[in-house]
Amino acid sequence: MKVLLHICCANCAIYPIKAMREEGMEVMGFYYRHNIHPYTECEKRQTALEEYAERMDLKVIYQEGYDLEGFIQNVAFRESERCNYCYHDRLRSTALIAKRGKFDTYSSTLLYSKKQQHDLIRSMGESIGKSVGVPFLYHDFRAGWKEGIECSKQMGLYRQQYCGCIYSEKERYYKE
Repeated sequence: MKVLLHICCANCAIYPIKAMREEGMEVMGFYYRHNIHPYTECEKRQTALEEYAERMDLKVIYQEGYDLEGFIQNVAFRESERCNYCYHDRLRSTALIAKRGKFDTYSSTLLYSKKQQHDLIRSMGESIGKSVGVPFLYHDFRAGWKEGIECSKQMGLYRQQYCGCIYSEKERYYKE
């Protein structure tokens, strides 16, 4: 089975890629970057993913451009619901590329994180998959949370401290 995997960062990709390869799946990555802020953070994550992909012989499609303005325009005045927009945009972008690339299915490293809304991601992924014509592969990768962290530390990969958007950076670092 040929899978296109949305990747938010190298760290979150380690366990899902391992698990899918162990199940005999052929995995290719897609690095979505419009939701990662600031730009220097986006670049650090891409560099870490490039390093990881080279080590693991993983082919990755890297999204071009950096649409910070588009992201902010789509979440402005709806900041408390920003994750809904972000999930949908990342999953839809991945599904469309999967369709063009004739992949059998698509999935996301969001399913690795204990901090993400799995039910919402699954529901959106399945709905988008039906509308685009590429099934969404749901797999709960949270069982490999600690293993992925340990592997990334052993590899010396850059480890970010927040989800990606400027709002999550503020929540992580700004304390009143």
